[in-house]
Amino acid sequence: MNELEALATQLGEALLAKCWRLATAESCTGGWVAQAVTAIAGSSNWFDRGFVSYSNEAKQDMLGVQAATLAAHGAVSEAVVREMVEGALARSRADLALAISGVAGPAGGTAEKPVGTVWLAWGRRDGVCTAQRFHFEGDRAEVRHQSVVVALQGVLRLLRAEAQTV
Repeated sequence: MNELEALATQLGEALLAKCWRLATAESCTGGWVAQAVTAIAGSSNWFDRGFVSYSNEAKQDMLGVQAATLAAHGAVSEAVVREMVEGALARSRADLALAISGVAGPAGGTAEKPVGTVWLAWGRRDGVCTAQRFHFEGDRAEVRHQSVVVALQGVLRLLRAEAQTV
């Protein structure tokens, strides 16, 4: 079993134990998180849906990200991934959502947001949401792969934190 399969399996078991469902809102990973979780047999019991919102227009249309947020902060920002999580939860039956937006490269980086910059957010329906900026090394495939791994790890962390507060 590879790393993604192991993480997705752990995630599925944790979500099933709570009778919760997950939604994903992905940009730079293009649905890779959704692919990783749906590769697990039985994932229809804990995965609700995935949004691939690669363009700014898709982020607005599919997830309700505000044009003003995109204009003020750019697609690769904490504000945008938080709005992506909110939108995924509002437009699904999921209890948890994750969002990813980044610069996978090889082009598109800036001094402020170099290639490898990725923002991730994880949120629960009760309003708890955390976001974190990462800088991943490597080529496009490596940046995207690391983003998927960290996204899955983050959902597991959020589930564990929820279990400690109950």
